[in-house]
Amino acid sequence: MKAVICTKYGPPEVLQIMEIAKPFPGPNELLVKILATTVHIGDTKIRRLEPGLGKFKDFFIKPLMRLVIGFNGPRKKILGMEFSGEVEAVGKDVTHFKVGDPVFASTEFKFGTYAQYLCINENGVVAIRPTNMTHEEAAPVSNGGITALIHLRKSNIREGQKVLIYGASGSVGTYAIQIAKNYGAEVTAVCSTSNLQLVKSLGADKVIDYTKEDFTQNGESYDVIYDAVGKIEPIKRKISLNKMGRYLNVFSASGNIKLKAEDLYHLKELCESGKLKTVIDRVYPLEEIVEAHRYVDKGHKKGNVVIKIDHNDNLSQFHKSKGNFPLSS
Repeated sequence: MKAVICTKYGPPEVLQIMEIAKPFPGPNELLVKILATTVHIGDTKIRRLEPGLGKFKDFFIKPLMRLVIGFNGPRKKILGMEFSGEVEAVGKDVTHFKVGDPVFASTEFKFGTYAQYLCINENGVVAIRPTNMTHEEAAPVSNGGITALIHLRKSNIREGQKVLIYGASGSVGTYAIQIAKNYGAEVTAVCSTSNLQLVKSLGADKVIDYTKEDFTQNGESYDVIYDAVGKIEPIKRKISLNKMGRYLNVFSASGNIKLKAEDLYHLKELCESGKLKTVIDRVYPLEEIVEAHRYVDKGHKKGNVVIKIDHNDNLSQFHKSKGNFPLSS
């Protein structure tokens, strides 16, 4: 099978497409034919080994990242955290899924989705794909969508509250607007000039162009401020919060959350009822994974960058390994 291998940290060019052995499912595992995955900022941070939390914090966090993820390069050589595909085979003890089921899932820090096939435990963060979504539309929901859901729920969001979403045009931000509206909140979306119409179309009640206006200076206060890109300066984080308001940073708030399959099923219901949709900026074939990472590195994507994975056998243009590449070290 084709897979994208990351042997060391660095620029997008460290990613190489190789031919490796197809995995075999264990007793409780699904073998999934992956048809779509994504490139998001988390993938690029790992590839670069750059936490992106500021020079001071990064200085201390980088060594911890090396210990957890890998010293000179990722221990798990196939990156990617979310996918949509079809169950091709099941282990002997699998009871919740069957061959042919369309599924979408998050692998979190187990990675592995930059490949044609992957094995995932049936009790992992995996669910039946929304019936009204393509694989390209469903794949981002299992990471960006579930992240926004869990964070906003953590903020105790309620009907009638005023919620500000900073970085509203990104993957997490576009989902956060829709989920906050589903909770009955009044949503103010902060983004750049070119994305104002996009966030309005997703249901934002008010919009702020951060290139022209500082939201902390408009006299408004909010019950929840959700920094969906982790870029609000620390000194500004509480200026516009109500006395009992909650501030959430997408990166720090993710440290102790636990993703659950039932949350995916909740998102599936929202998608199928038309209350949640995926914004796709660009779709690349797996063969252009380097270019996709280059684009995401620029930090200006709208919604999601999706990787479409085909399953033809033409690998002549790629480097071919002997099928025993060390995927974990």
